[in-house]
Amino acid sequence: MAAVDIKNLSKSFGAHKVLKDINLSIKDGEFLTLVGPSGCGKSTLIRIIAGLEPQSSGSILVDGAPIDHLRPHERRIAMVFQSYALYPHMSVFNNIALPLTMTGLSLYERLPLIRLLSPRRRRVMQEIGKEVRAIASQLQIEPLLERKPAQLSGGQRQRVALGRAMVRQPAAFLMDEPLSNLDAKLRVHMRSELAELHQRLGATFVYVTHDQVEAMTMSSRVAMMEGGDILQLGTPDELYERPANIQVAQFIGSPTINLIPATVGAGGRLELLGKSLPIDTGLEAGEKATIGVRPEMILPGATARQSPDQVSLAATLRRSEHLGSEKILHFDVPSLPGTSVTSRIGAGVPDAEVENTELLFNPSACHVFDAAGNRVDAQSQGASSAAPKGKLRLAEGARAS
Repeated sequence: MAAVDIKNLSKSFGAHKVLKDINLSIKDGEFLTLVGPSGCGKSTLIRIIAGLEPQSSGSILVDGAPIDHLRPHERRIAMVFQSYALYPHMSVFNNIALPLTMTGLSLYERLPLIRLLSPRRRRVMQEIGKEVRAIASQLQIEPLLERKPAQLSGGQRQRVALGRAMVRQPAAFLMDEPLSNLDAKLRVHMRSELAELHQRLGATFVYVTHDQVEAMTMSSRVAMMEGGDILQLGTPDELYERPANIQVAQFIGSPTINLIPATVGAGGRLELLGKSLPIDTGLEAGEKATIGVRPEMILPGATARQSPDQVSLAATLRRSEHLGSEKILHFDVPSLPGTSVTSRIGAGVPDAEVENTELLFNPSACHVFDAAGNRVDAQSQGASSAAPKGKLRLAEGARAS
């Protein structure tokens, strides 16, 4: 186990800068996920940590000691690749044992003829065999040790790749989208297995994915990346409940957050369709703003608990998605041309009841973003300017839900 510190790390390919002064501290035993769209720099970052790619500037430290000068196999860091990278001509046993074989045996002892005659090699291979079988037992792949990779399913290959990393007893595990090649059902199962494996090992995991569901369900903390920058670092709950900007709000959460255009009225109060809302933004009157509302927080009138403080939007149902236990409803809002709104409700409500409806949401459910897309820390009238960061407060007299 080890803590990993990334300091002022940058990487450029020619004139194109793919990582921009990244600073990140990964705690000992933490499960940290780097999440973001394709091309944001997350895979490049863990390849640099592993030593597979040189950085342009900056430094990487493991337990406080720089490792920039070390070759990949000297860094006490193991990496699981998206493609698994298993040797097709080797058995599962030999694929897992390979890191120990390369470090435990000399080149002379690995020669075909000598390996049959060397007593030391036999002793070393007996110890390696014990370790490989112990790892295989943890991953429940003992019956597969004599098979070749071509004889394995996707999930089994993924376990073999994990076993090859685990057998090295590394200071940290790096995983580059290891579940992306699996079908949807198996991905759900392997997410659970990876989370349980992390708990058993207590090791430091750095996981890369573009799937926000993986990031939210497995991680201790999540680093949301875009354009070579870390936009926000925090727990899954923090990114969902207090997104730092519109990019984070849109990426985290499924279905994606609803974004509704608004303006700032007199006294910094938010206005929607000419109606003043009980939310004080601290922005200048006339500025543009955006209201973000999660789909589960904006409901058709037929399904919502009504209260006088709620904001309403007249809407027309465009499409309904039936997901068994719930429905995802897509609405058009005639008063806001070009704006669509998504609502998530229980499956028992007939579509006929919500075809033409009022969509209702509480002001306390709103995330507010300024014209640049950054989160606004709205406050109640007369509240101290030292309000907790990201906490949305309502104007005096408004009732929070």
